[in-house]
Amino acid sequence: MEIWIHSLKPTSINSSHKEKNILQESLNDQMIVRREKLDKLRALGIDPFPHKFERSHVIPDLKQGKERLVAEKLVIRTAGRILTLRRQGKTSFAHILDFEDRIQIYVRQDQLGEKNYETFKLLDIGDIIGVGGYLFYTHSQELTVHVNELQILAKALRPLPVVKEKEVDGKKVYFDQLADTDFRYRHRYLDLIVNPEVRQVFVKRTRIIHAIRQFLNNQGFYEVETPMLQPLYGGAFARPFKTHHHALNMPLYLKVSPELYLKRLIVGGLEKVYELNKNFRNEGIDRTHNPEFSMLEVYQAYATFEDMMKLTEQLIGVAAGMVHAGNRFNYQDQSIDLNPPWRRLTLIEALKEYAGIDVEGMSETELRKRVQVHGLEAGPAISRGLLINNLFEEIVEAKLIQPTFITHYPRETTPLCKSTLGQPELIDRFELFIQGWEIANAYSELNDPILQRTLFEEQAKHREIEGEVPPVDEDFLRAVEYGMPPTGGLGIGIDRLIILLTNQQSIRDIVFFPHMKPESSAVLSE
Repeated sequence: MEIWIHSLKPTSINSSHKEKNILQESLNDQMIVRREKLDKLRALGIDPFPHKFERSHVIPDLKQGKERLVAEKLVIRTAGRILTLRRQGKTSFAHILDFEDRIQIYVRQDQLGEKNYETFKLLDIGDIIGVGGYLFYTHSQELTVHVNELQILAKALRPLPVVKEKEVDGKKVYFDQLADTDFRYRHRYLDLIVNPEVRQVFVKRTRIIHAIRQFLNNQGFYEVETPMLQPLYGGAFARPFKTHHHALNMPLYLKVSPELYLKRLIVGGLEKVYELNKNFRNEGIDRTHNPEFSMLEVYQAYATFEDMMKLTEQLIGVAAGMVHAGNRFNYQDQSIDLNPPWRRLTLIEALKEYAGIDVEGMSETELRKRVQVHGLEAGPAISRGLLINNLFEEIVEAKLIQPTFITHYPRETTPLCKSTLGQPELIDRFELFIQGWEIANAYSELNDPILQRTLFEEQAKHREIEGEVPPVDEDFLRAVEYGMPPTGGLGIGIDRLIILLTNQQSIRDIVFFPHMKPESSAVLSE
């Protein structure tokens, strides 16, 4: 029974005195002690950062097969980060954590030997170790690994934040660094180590995205990729990120939307395509917006926005099923019911119901006055359709808590959508709202190249006034001139959907590394 060691060349045993002096000027006492322990391990011939460790079981598997493993005293090998460490003379207890779970280990001097047990004393909370032994239950009936072999896999040179908690009204309240959300977002690695519930949020994120892909694949859609760097940006009103390609000596833009490229594929004969990837928009940051975000766009030839409604109900139901037992769940204190069919209202009907505003018989003058009452722009350059849409966004959106399809938007809201038959001032478009958030957006896609050009050029006239208006994409228009079949298109904001389904407060809670303002100091407080 021994601690496994790996030989090192003598030159790597100690840091030079000069390096130590420089380091100690910027290190606190705990960090200095850990580096001293590192040197002691190396002096003993132990590699604190070995190449590999073979596990026979991950910790969840140990717990799942515990009865047989305990009864037969089978030899197991597992690994994890030390979370707790309690030494009692010649015996020690600790808890180690792998990605999904943690387990107690029991270490005895008479099992490891006196020399190796002294080496074990050089370990700290935060170190990653591999252990071998067998499972048993302690007197308190806690499943535990009785260790007879141990290997250090990574010496942690910084101490983990100490989680401080107290009980308030029967609930645990944290008041340490990791209660500071900014600290957690900036140092996600610490957040993931210390907070198991955070790890589970990201496990759910992965499962939701996998379920969406699997559902679409089973429906006969092909997953494709479009360029991240594009010579023109388009498919959405958004301010792009701009860069320059030196070899080609040309400007390029990070993708704001894959729409125009995916429609080129529809023209090319790929009748059912989707892309689930990152989009980039050089805009504000708030609870539901990040400069880069995950977006799903789906296009189906010979379909309409009505077909996209059915697809949306099915797809979101499948995604919810990965993290909830049924179609009902709570977001914060609000119950959400995803049982189809979801409610459908036209935008004009929604304004009547939720705002008491009937815009159908309203004069232009009266409409502009009503818009101004709500503090919105109402200048002559803003068309009637946009005024109506702005009223809806200001007054109604936040009130749409249960899943609701809002249909038939004013034509001016997008140049990429077919007009509604018999109502040319409206378009065959829907947006899905849940919890007051726009979750999805869909069209019966415009496929008339002459009308498409006219609308693009009309839109482009406003580029100098409105910086988010994209330029005219001549190659896209050329593609549509070869003939694009009637097509239904759908976009779903994946991050917002995951916020909702995982009951989180902000997009920063479901993105591993959200964008934030620079820290005033690069040095973390310990």
